[in-house]
Amino acid sequence: MAPKKKGKNVSPNKPAPTHTSTKASPPNWPAFTPLIVESDLALQEVMPGQIVTVPNFWTATLCRNYVSFLTSLPLTTTPGKPKRGEAVRMNDRFQVDDPAFAERLWSGTSLKNLVLGLVEQDGLGMSPVQRKELWGGEVVGVSPNIRIYRYSQGQYFDQHYDDSNNVTIPGSSPVHARTTWTLLLYLTSPATGCIGGETVFYPNPPSKKKSKEPPPAPFVVDLEVGLALLHRHGAQCMLHEGREVLQGEKWVIRSDLCVKR
Repeated sequence: MAPKKKGKNVSPNKPAPTHTSTKASPPNWPAFTPLIVESDLALQEVMPGQIVTVPNFWTATLCRNYVSFLTSLPLTTTPGKPKRGEAVRMNDRFQVDDPAFAERLWSGTSLKNLVLGLVEQDGLGMSPVQRKELWGGEVVGVSPNIRIYRYSQGQYFDQHYDDSNNVTIPGSSPVHARTTWTLLLYLTSPATGCIGGETVFYPNPPSKKKSKEPPPAPFVVDLEVGLALLHRHGAQCMLHEGREVLQGEKWVIRSDLCVKR
């Protein structure tokens, strides 16, 4: 049986909503150390055109340091009753407009060079044209809209789609961009006591209504400490969900890949 679709969808003919800044002040984020050397990292296209991962993007030590820091932030619990048309989300979150942190996440790690194919073995083996098609345009960074998610026992994010948004990346020459891929950085996993919380994707069923082919099986991305997960969003977003956390806490840093518009 095909999963019941919930949450917002983005019609190809509907303009993407414009990103609005948040009121929280940027915190004094810890340094990004230690990091694994760039030559030991690679992108993995685990679902062609839809899901790309970077295993060990952050070290276990860095993830542990960040979880310790993030617990001090003023997290707020999402409303129990969602707005009409939105998916049920139960978690605690912190959201801030922080271009400096976004730039650090983009250029202060190996993310920029991996995404742009500036390393000798990036894992994709694509031409510049293929890479631009994959990301949906010329990638210019990650969204300054930074979100921190904590899912405790019993919390989850029901089936939904991620919207594409228009953003402005500030600088001496501000860049007008739009988001094309969701970026999730997992800080916890079963190794740290977090059981459950997997991200599950539901590929689209065959286009022919009378097709006798069974619907494709859900694709599950297990939590791994330091794993960076990129998945396409907007009009081509797959239906997906964050499963219920059964034990421990799931911590995630969220941003989005941005292309020039």
